[in-house]
Amino acid sequence: MTTKTQEEKASTRDMAGLLFGDLWDYAPAPESTEHVRYAQRYGHFINGQFVDGKDYFPTINPATEEVIAEFAAADEAEVDRAVQAARNAYDGVWSKMKPAERAKYIYRIGRLIQEKARELSILETMDGGKPIRESRDVDVPLVAAHFLYYAGWADKLQYAFPGARVSSLGVAGQVIPWNFPLLMAAWKVAPALAAGNTVVLKPAETTPLTAMKLAEICQEADLPPGVVNIVNGAGRTGAAIVNHPQIDKVAFTGSTDVGKIIQRAIAGTHKRLTLELGGKGANIIFEDAAIDQAVEGIIQGIFFNQGHVCCAGSRLLVQESVVDEVVQKLRIRMESLRVGDPLDKNTDIGAINSRAQLEKIHELVQSGVDEGAKLYQSSCSLPERGFFYRPSVFTEVAQSHRIAQEEIFGPVLSVLTFRTPEEAMKKANNTPYGLSAGIWSDKGSKLFSVAGAIRAGVVWGNTYNQFDPASPFGGYKESGFGREGGLHGLKPYLEVR
Repeated sequence: MTTKTQEEKASTRDMAGLLFGDLWDYAPAPESTEHVRYAQRYGHFINGQFVDGKDYFPTINPATEEVIAEFAAADEAEVDRAVQAARNAYDGVWSKMKPAERAKYIYRIGRLIQEKARELSILETMDGGKPIRESRDVDVPLVAAHFLYYAGWADKLQYAFPGARVSSLGVAGQVIPWNFPLLMAAWKVAPALAAGNTVVLKPAETTPLTAMKLAEICQEADLPPGVVNIVNGAGRTGAAIVNHPQIDKVAFTGSTDVGKIIQRAIAGTHKRLTLELGGKGANIIFEDAAIDQAVEGIIQGIFFNQGHVCCAGSRLLVQESVVDEVVQKLRIRMESLRVGDPLDKNTDIGAINSRAQLEKIHELVQSGVDEGAKLYQSSCSLPERGFFYRPSVFTEVAQSHRIAQEEIFGPVLSVLTFRTPEEAMKKANNTPYGLSAGIWSDKGSKLFSVAGAIRAGVVWGNTYNQFDPASPFGGYKESGFGREGGLHGLKPYLEVR
């Protein structure tokens, strides 16, 4: 890792002056955890009941490195029990139930999530390391919104696809990642239930806690046994779900490499597949953009959830005429970011999800330094314990650098430059990924013409990382295929004839 030059140190001092030095500080504002309840050991949720498991592993609070709870790792036999329970529930109850009745259950789950929002937010922060402000204000409200949104579609499927006959697929096997544990569960479970399917869900091994709380909510909502089943574990458990012959639909969110393995595994079978994989989103700043607004969008695009976002704006493309201004203002804004206890309501950037992910970030950042890019990091102090990383930005980045091509999945931004809109579009598309992009300009015609040329599933204009249950999300190329959210999110769970 390189050290700061004298010029950079002076620049940091100037920024500190702009930020009032130590004259204006934030008193700690930790969220209380006294009312939060969870078990010390979890097995699985199968056929409406919590069942014991074996081969227990710990889940760690990444901010403290302390064990939160232990979870069982499901083997092929336990996955088979979950699939059989889902199949029986589908054949005997859920597929035969009137759609309006299914909607009531889905709506009830959404309302219970709203009622338990504070507890769920705290557990999500403890388990994943994200700031409580994000869990409280973004994740959990969106979780509830997805269930409420799809509850509205459950008895209107004939209007969703006019002129076609629609029917459910059967049993959906779903594997979700650790960056948005509860939100990804909602993205998967809500449309599957609304379409009339039953579910076997596997949360990530590092963040299974809120999935177990979702299971409790399903019990409280009196959801028929077997409609939602949740099995814990790592790669072996996920593979058992994907390869099970009675799974009719596979939905996976995670790395591109694992997505390719899944695609090969189900080739030649009857199974449907949707994949939401990695990304290397381009955030494009034109010289006519509102620069201060754009800088806030850059911060939101890369430092939200510590950069643990597939659609993060991790490649910043700036027009040459304004690059110095953008980078200078970005550095000043980075110095104001507070890194620390995720449960503190003043924290902007929490903990990296795991030690393994932190090591990956260190390795890729070092590759950027070795290849000649210039690294700037915030001068903030880091907690002595936990997995934390300073907000970082690389300048003088070449298209060939690993940090411009590979997904870092951390609070690290790579800055590249361009001269013309045509060059910006070429650089934005010069990646194997195609999940997201952002465009900043006060010219509407430029914004729409550039957006139309970018091969990305989601393109934001003069904003970034904005989500809504009614808006579809998904990618192109190695970012996967299929869509989640909105009307488009129903189709992968339906047979449309």
